[in-house]
Amino acid sequence: MSTSSDTSPELGTDVQRPHPDAAETPADTVEHAAATPDLALPWAELGLKQDEYEQVVTLLGRRPTAAELAMYSVMWSEHCSYKSSKVHLRKFGERTTDEMRRNLLVGIGENAGVVDIGQGWAVTFKVESHNHPSFVEPYQGAATGVGGIVRDIISMGARPVAVMDQLRFGAIDHPDTARVVHGVVAGVGGYGNSLGLPNIGGEVVFDPAYQGNPLVNALCVGALRHEDIHLANASGVGNKVVLFGARTGGDGIGGASILASETFDDAKPSKRPSVQVGDPFMEKVLIECCLELYAAGVVEGIQDLGAAGISCATSELASNGDGGMHVDLEKVLLRDPTLTAGEILMSESQERMMAVVTPANLDRFLEITGKWDVETAVIGEVTGDGRLTIDHHGRRIVDVDPRTVAHEGPVYHRPYARPQWMDGLNADTVSGEEGAARYPRPSTPDELRETLLRLVGSPNLASKAWVTDQYDRFVQGNTALSQPDDAGVIRIDEESGLGVALATDANGRYAKLDPYAGAQLALAEAYRNVATSGARPLAVTDCLNFGSPEDPDAMWQLVEAVEGLADACRELGVPVTGGNVSLYNGTGEPGTIDSSIHPTPVVGVLGVLDDVRRATPSGWRTPGQAVYLLGTTRGELDGSAWADVVHGQLGGLPPRVDLDAERRLAAVLVTASRDGLVDAAHDLSEGGLAQGLVEASLRYGVGARVRLDELCERDDVTPFEALFAESAARALVAVPRSEAQRLVDLCTARGVPCLAIGVTDDTGDADGVPAGVTATGGGPVLEVHDLLTVTLAELEHEHRATLPRAFA
Repeated sequence: MSTSSDTSPELGTDVQRPHPDAAETPADTVEHAAATPDLALPWAELGLKQDEYEQVVTLLGRRPTAAELAMYSVMWSEHCSYKSSKVHLRKFGERTTDEMRRNLLVGIGENAGVVDIGQGWAVTFKVESHNHPSFVEPYQGAATGVGGIVRDIISMGARPVAVMDQLRFGAIDHPDTARVVHGVVAGVGGYGNSLGLPNIGGEVVFDPAYQGNPLVNALCVGALRHEDIHLANASGVGNKVVLFGARTGGDGIGGASILASETFDDAKPSKRPSVQVGDPFMEKVLIECCLELYAAGVVEGIQDLGAAGISCATSELASNGDGGMHVDLEKVLLRDPTLTAGEILMSESQERMMAVVTPANLDRFLEITGKWDVETAVIGEVTGDGRLTIDHHGRRIVDVDPRTVAHEGPVYHRPYARPQWMDGLNADTVSGEEGAARYPRPSTPDELRETLLRLVGSPNLASKAWVTDQYDRFVQGNTALSQPDDAGVIRIDEESGLGVALATDANGRYAKLDPYAGAQLALAEAYRNVATSGARPLAVTDCLNFGSPEDPDAMWQLVEAVEGLADACRELGVPVTGGNVSLYNGTGEPGTIDSSIHPTPVVGVLGVLDDVRRATPSGWRTPGQAVYLLGTTRGELDGSAWADVVHGQLGGLPPRVDLDAERRLAAVLVTASRDGLVDAAHDLSEGGLAQGLVEASLRYGVGARVRLDELCERDDVTPFEALFAESAARALVAVPRSEAQRLVDLCTARGVPCLAIGVTDDTGDADGVPAGVTATGGGPVLEVHDLLTVTLAELEHEHRATLPRAFA
């Protein structure tokens, strides 16, 4: 958007604004508020509790003005203040050791964490939620979720280089699921593709638990030099406060901050405010404009405008600074001149940034924004009084301590307790003899083959190509790996090949059975996926999606997950750099087993590769290589894909967590990739060994012939358990025969169980196949000796047909 040629952008005069008489009537100034202490205000409709409103009154020494009430209501919302979770989130920092901080340049508390990856380069990355808006209006909810996380990355001084998305929908055959899926996928792709950012990975999960409350989490990673880091603070008395980007409109007034703070209630329209509307082309211009502003050295502090809009940006910048701030609200550029002062403060209109600029740099700042046709208005300046004051047409409508708005809001110690229904849930196991008696297992070759095909085509194990093909994965030319590989890999430095790998994971079924272990298993899987690419795991971001904090059951799940994740990060040596908490995800009756979504702690792990050209893909490309299974298999089937797909069952306990084994396995995978010992590596998780073999074979159309008798004898498991158990800390690798002994020696030195189980084969040629493995013609196959044989063509059909059949 450009400013008119006959106006003065620095004064913000190039827009129709409401006459002073259009403000709240009677004018609710600070003076008026002090004189009318008994005037009723709609604090409940704005999401505040009575005691919270009384706390505001105590802080101010008077009732708040309507504008102040708007600010406190959005900034004290669960989405913005983390009032129910912050006492527990502190555990991440408390359990971060000095060694873990060694690569941290910016940690928890800023817009995104920043990690040193070497050679003077750093990356910043973060994952956030946009769940409730994406149910109300799927396209814009998802699109603006992507836009918001990209602006967090911009505000750190980085160029965004890639995005990922973590999506969870209701049952694939539910009448409403298609509406949400089509809108969300189109929103993610439409916004990210328009920005020219590759989408290098993510998740797509279907489960009835998310039917009325889908999860739309988005991650962005950006690259910057160490010296280019920017922080969100307003310092330096007399420095100017500049708002630039899109104009402020009525879309998203009270948006995510209220939507993400309460459960949906059709009887309360205030809980369904308008969802934000995104403009990716404006955001693309804003990215380039910000990067030029940084390069010119004209920005002292910067904050993106997302949830809570101007309320958030002004209060956080002022609170993080060493003084105060004054703003003249009528200078804000508006799309809708009828907006009241409170609405201007609460609006979550997209593609906006707020910067702090010295007077000496202001002309150069305006020159650059003018070059990019980015509308700009100087709306205030930094003061030295420690107060945030806002005037509207000369009337003082806000006078607060910014710390009380941004950082010193309510802190709740919510009651929580292990739910009574957990005992029954954990007792309903499919593992062991008792489970086998209650939930029959396939045993004959025909039954095993049928089970394999059924799982391969199930919604959560089927190919996600229908989704990911709508995203541009290779734009900018720096993508080394992307879906369906285990991790996305992006090049940061073209000359050296330095790059990073990213993987995000969560298994809500595991977390339902045990939220402490479920969070650790999410971290372990993402950590393992990064290692399979050859990258050294370095840091963590998380998005914690849970039910109502006012429900002791859901609060217990959150506390347990945070404890589990904090403990596991410490043991694996990877710090949490930042993230997001999304609560009130549920529509059921509190205190019941179905009161909320499955607890879903999404964990993203970032790793570093010295040269992305050595990144290891997840599928084998060369026939005649040895296939090795690393790790130990146990008969762990509770929470498994098999239990879900075949029996519709969820119960028991999730797979055992062994973080020491995960660390040793990762060390082997990283070293083997670096030294050229492996040509492919695939982690084993959902669907077990069977799914790993299928995905590794289908990746490049090269089959495999394996036998499991030695594995079954070594690990004391049945062939069915060997195929479908979901034990953690395991991976498949394809190894050139010349390097097999070196791999075995490496595993032995690291204490990682290592077993040759077969060979890769794309022709049906039996030459070199281990004794006892039957070779048949007919093109590439996946053969498990004496148990099943299926062609890759049949697997491909079953694997790829599910999502197009449901949505295309």
